[in-house]
Amino acid sequence: MINRILSILFILFSILITAQENNVKALVGGTLIDGFGSDPIKNSVVIIKGEKIVSVGNIENTIIPSNAEIISTEGMTVLPGLWDMHVHTKLTGHSDYGYWDKVYQPLWKDVIMPASVHQLLMAGVTSARDLGAPLEESIAVRDAVNNGEIPGATLYVSGPFIQHKPYPGTENSRWGVNSPEDGRRKVKKLATAGVDVIKLIDHDQMTMDELRAVVDEAHKNNLKVVAHSHRPEEIRRGLEVGVDCFEHTGLSSAPRYPDDVMTMIKERTADMSQGPLFWCPTVEVLYNFEYNRDNLEFIDDDSWHLGLPDSVIVDIKNSVQHPDRLPYFQLMPSRKPTLETKINQLLDAGVVLMIGTDSGIPMKFHSQSTWHELDVWVNEFGIDPMYAIRGATYWPALWMGVADEVGTITPGKYADIIAVKGDVLRYISLLQDVDMVIKHGKRYK
Repeated sequence: MINRILSILFILFSILITAQENNVKALVGGTLIDGFGSDPIKNSVVIIKGEKIVSVGNIENTIIPSNAEIISTEGMTVLPGLWDMHVHTKLTGHSDYGYWDKVYQPLWKDVIMPASVHQLLMAGVTSARDLGAPLEESIAVRDAVNNGEIPGATLYVSGPFIQHKPYPGTENSRWGVNSPEDGRRKVKKLATAGVDVIKLIDHDQMTMDELRAVVDEAHKNNLKVVAHSHRPEEIRRGLEVGVDCFEHTGLSSAPRYPDDVMTMIKERTADMSQGPLFWCPTVEVLYNFEYNRDNLEFIDDDSWHLGLPDSVIVDIKNSVQHPDRLPYFQLMPSRKPTLETKINQLLDAGVVLMIGTDSGIPMKFHSQSTWHELDVWVNEFGIDPMYAIRGATYWPALWMGVADEVGTITPGKYADIIAVKGDVLRYISLLQDVDMVIKHGKRYK
């Protein structure tokens, strides 16, 4: 009996191995942007075996295995799966934070967050940094994606924000710090739970000892620290204590970053012993507000319905029918003129910009946010398209410490690859409708 069971197991194992060996795909004919920034490869060939890329070249120098599934990418741009370095999967564009937190929190783990990661994936976002959600839910959804239980972008999660004092009713998603010792305890708890990054907000309201304790404890646990940069003092303090990445360009209508802040930034970027200084400006939500306010057709794009119950979809639609009345957006028109100036200040200072969108906040749908940010960078601010694409591929993977696994189309790395019809270096907005999505070798679209 035991010998029979062993024989059956051997046969099943052999079938599994054979299936894996035959799981070969060849992407043939497209123009390949590999993520490193050099000239694209024309008539490219990418060979995928199982989850990994095994070879990259063109039709003249690459042998296509006889057992490969040929996938034509003629007339398409092939590029690494996109990253969005600032998303909120617990949010889905609803305009009333307080109502959303109160009514839908019971649905976050099993409905809302799975829908968000699936929408991101179908938009070509194969990896995302989720910055601010309850700890248990963040870990559960991240692990469900990684274990193949639900389809979605690979998540790197912070769990709850760390700040001086949580806003009333948000204690699950925001942890207050009332002493250096408390700060260390909170970070240790997050590290033990397995978060991928620590997220700071309102840290200009902490004492410097509290702030140093949080950042120091994070670094001791090999966790990088992401910090808000809405206010100049948040930037000053963040630079002083060694924050690893800053978020946003500020919610004020001040036209420029103060001179002393820019001096500190330039001193930091001049010290290359610390590596690059990274920043996610998240400008699109501010830049496009007036257009979206006056042109609500973007709500009719049903890509953001994926995975959501009809009742939730209707509730979200109703919440954003009158954007001009939303307190969240009242200062947006006065902020818009500051954005390009601040972007240029950061670029001139040598900061490395990465694509992050604040996806999920009011009027920002996970199926649309990432390409909107890329579009504003390129078509409104004149940023080089290749720089923008690297800010959504190579640099995020490097920042997260997984550049040996993803971020570029390179032999030995996971096959996280997307393709669109046309030339994205000329028409970046083509990314609004990604034609093919492959993640870890599996084709999802």
